[in-house]
Amino acid sequence: MTINTNNLKLTISAASKKQYPENDWPEIALAGRSNVGKSSFINTLLNRKNFARTSGQPGKTQLLNFYNIDDQVHFVDVPGYGYARVSKKEREKWGKMIEEYLTTRENLRAVVSLVDIRHEPSEDDIMMYEFLKYYHIPVILVATKADKVSRGKWNKHESIIKKAVKFDSTDDFIIFSSADKTGFEEAWQAIIKYL
Repeated sequence: MTINTNNLKLTISAASKKQYPENDWPEIALAGRSNVGKSSFINTLLNRKNFARTSGQPGKTQLLNFYNIDDQVHFVDVPGYGYARVSKKEREKWGKMIEEYLTTRENLRAVVSLVDIRHEPSEDDIMMYEFLKYYHIPVILVATKADKVSRGKWNKHESIIKKAVKFDSTDDFIIFSSADKTGFEEAWQAIIKYL
């Protein structure tokens, strides 16, 4: 599959099933804590500066954003989890919306689950990984912000993350940096396997 990343648009920001696009394109969802670098990851993969809106304010993405890539694939940006400044009720609403999408959407091929390489995975990160494994949804685990950690320490951080989530060695694990494009090729290779 050849994808022209210059042909991009936002199809829809959906709040529920009724609004999901009605086509049979494969979908790759992107999940992670607020501020983990999800928008930067999307922008880096698509060679764009501001396609997915990066925001200094975590908790900005409140809907499922379906990004149309070359009329062939949707990247689905799901709301960041674990952000405390959003009311509990609001978080529960997002939780239901994300769960409904992940468990019922037939177009979904895999989830890119993003964690910050600098920190041990949070309870939410671990829960997300366990949730995806429970529902047999393929996972690509991406450790972002690799430029913030010296290369010599990557292995140590990688093993801390893998141990915390009880990493399944059949999944892909990618060390990534949107600042210097570390992991760019690997991320695309992992995604394309599922398209």
